[in-house]
Amino acid sequence: MSRETADNHKKSAEQGRGDRVRDAFRLTLIAETVLTFLLVLLDQVTKVAAVSALKDRDPFILIPGVFQLQYLENRGAAFGLLQNARIFFLAVTLAALAAVLYVLLRLPLRRKYIVMRFLMVFIAAGAVGNMIDRVFLGCVRDFLYFSLIDFPIFNVADIYVTCATILLILLLLFYYKEEEDFAFLSPGGKKGKSDD
Repeated sequence: MSRETADNHKKSAEQGRGDRVRDAFRLTLIAETVLTFLLVLLDQVTKVAAVSALKDRDPFILIPGVFQLQYLENRGAAFGLLQNARIFFLAVTLAALAAVLYVLLRLPLRRKYIVMRFLMVFIAAGAVGNMIDRVFLGCVRDFLYFSLIDFPIFNVADIYVTCATILLILLLLFYYKEEEDFAFLSPGGKKGKSDD
């Protein structure tokens, strides 16, 4: 085999690998978009059910003195902070979604980052779920209440964001500890690279 033929085979193999990586990256983004949509749909369905079953009614007690379903229209943040600050919440949500999208677009397709990809999707879904409420209703529909600890009433989107954020913080503290773990975020860092 001549040197020129060998070089052509090498270039062809590299191009084929590059095409496979791009295809895998596109499929991953499509899957993440579908998962985000399904999570938002679940959040919205539970909110519609809560309005139908709980609005203007007494709380539905599931575990006496511990947990109940109680409808609340929240125009602020947790603990009743920032009431009627709709524009502020929309701006924060859009900024958070932009950050999540940036990370997802740059995050390598490596096993090491699979959990981070899922957490980003859950954070995005929670943000979108509550943003839909704020945009179309001017408030967020909450209905889950731990009466035992008098925890603020929350919803499914809040669960997505809270649990994913806590897990992400734990990962950042104990798993993604090396500087090179975040090289993909720098402007010159490689993005969307798959397992070698």
